[in-house]
Amino acid sequence: MTDSCDILISGGGIAGLTAAAVFGAAGFDVICVDPTPPVTDRDADGSDLRTTAFLQPAHGLLQHCGLWDRLEPHAAPLQIMRIVDAGGDIPEPRVVRDFNAADISDQPFGWNLPNWLLRREMVARLHALPNVDFRPGPGTVSLFTRTAEARVGLSDGTRIRTKLVIAADGRNSPMREAAGIKVHTTRYGQKALAFAVTHPIAHENVSTEIHRSGGPFTLVPLPDWQGQPSSAIVWMERGPRAVELLNLPEAEFQAAMIERSCGLFGPLKLASRRTIWPIISQSAERLSAQRVALMAEAAHVVPPIGAQGLNMSLGDLRSLLDLAQARPEGLGDAQMLEAYHKARHAEIELRVKGIDLLNRASMVEARPLRDARAAGLNALYSMPVVRKTLMQMGLGVR
Repeated sequence: MTDSCDILISGGGIAGLTAAAVFGAAGFDVICVDPTPPVTDRDADGSDLRTTAFLQPAHGLLQHCGLWDRLEPHAAPLQIMRIVDAGGDIPEPRVVRDFNAADISDQPFGWNLPNWLLRREMVARLHALPNVDFRPGPGTVSLFTRTAEARVGLSDGTRIRTKLVIAADGRNSPMREAAGIKVHTTRYGQKALAFAVTHPIAHENVSTEIHRSGGPFTLVPLPDWQGQPSSAIVWMERGPRAVELLNLPEAEFQAAMIERSCGLFGPLKLASRRTIWPIISQSAERLSAQRVALMAEAAHVVPPIGAQGLNMSLGDLRSLLDLAQARPEGLGDAQMLEAYHKARHAEIELRVKGIDLLNRASMVEARPLRDARAAGLNALYSMPVVRKTLMQMGLGVR
């Protein structure tokens, strides 16, 4: 069986579902496939307990495609980004600095939502778009391209003829591999634990990143859970220690996370199961091939610092949408895809390298290096122009 569409999206994660909604709302005929049906229940096996912070520039894109009205009731605003250095002899704050969105905007930095909930609301939105065909179950397995179109084979035997293939199929992207695009990968020997907690001290819409060694311990605001203030935690550690933490009995794990949090929110209580993820940096040598555009983790992977990962992906999506709407007759042609590569590649490389440096700084074990990190935070914060510039760069508006 052969089907046809304007755009085939390989990948039904957060980025792929967003892309399907955006291009569907813009009037393109879209087919979106993913071999793993989305888990849309918080407590179901396989649910993604990580969260995603949509930064300010994402707001307009989500409104444009009809997603924001569905997401806003569940979103926790991020008004302040708090950086805590706890790199002294004992785990307690010695430098605390707040980056307040009010210094640069009348809006919060962004809004945080659980990934499982995003999948639920995004799938519901796709069902309401008559020109979007979301097919969970089959994955992409083959790619044949020529000047005028691409032909993609799915795992269920279907073949799709399309003008543009968007590879949003993850760090091990089958479409990137089929297109022959190489990647550069950096491994840190780190893993990240992701889980949700409740705590007696309200977060007051403050995202708190605590640095000691091994990687940051980050608490990101969530809406209240069962009447208690709640946060999502990403706890980055060197691999063996992360696995050890994952397997601790619950009481011992809670004691360890309370200590690592410096007690800033009082006694933390687990409000979900624990999940674990490998930490890498990765970037593709090119963002396009004949009739193929890479976006999201198919194009770039960064450690979860500063909410940059998905927001870089949405930068990819905005660029693709602008180019597609500017020349709809040239959808997926060489001119469009070369313009996409030029528009995004240099910025992606810069951000991947910058986040790599931040992650390495967060991992340091030696006390003199931890002292230097604290001094650097103080120095940057003490210069208002630099502080505001850093906030604007973090939002992707500079």
